[in-house]
Amino acid sequence: MRIGELSDQAGVSVRALRYYEEQGLLTAERSASGQRHYTEPAVDRVQLIQHLYAAGLTSRTIAGLLPCVDAKVSTPESRALLAAERDRIDAQIAQLTAARDRLDAVIASTTHPANSCTFQPA
Repeated sequence: MRIGELSDQAGVSVRALRYYEEQGLLTAERSASGQRHYTEPAVDRVQLIQHLYAAGLTSRTIAGLLPCVDAKVSTPESRALLAAERDRIDAQIAQLTAARDRLDAVIASTTHPANSCTFQPA
């Protein structure tokens, strides 16, 4: 498939796909005219890259992990890195949950309409 098709199927921009290729995260075959061609598994690869970025991993870290993912093996180092990233995400979830709970408390304590309060968004 061509880059535009991959972009559509994976839900990412063509620019992002080019960046992934520059970073060594994604590979493409080139036609005689220089057009990129991707295999069907590239869609899953791009979605994995997107999930890892969303989890806060850097392109350098992702590039280091992908060979292990491709080989379906892990090393003590890759397991430790992934465990540390999971712990970081768990801490963020706890912080976000606490913030949501505080918002819920504010909402619950301000359920009565007030005539003297005018909300003025910034």
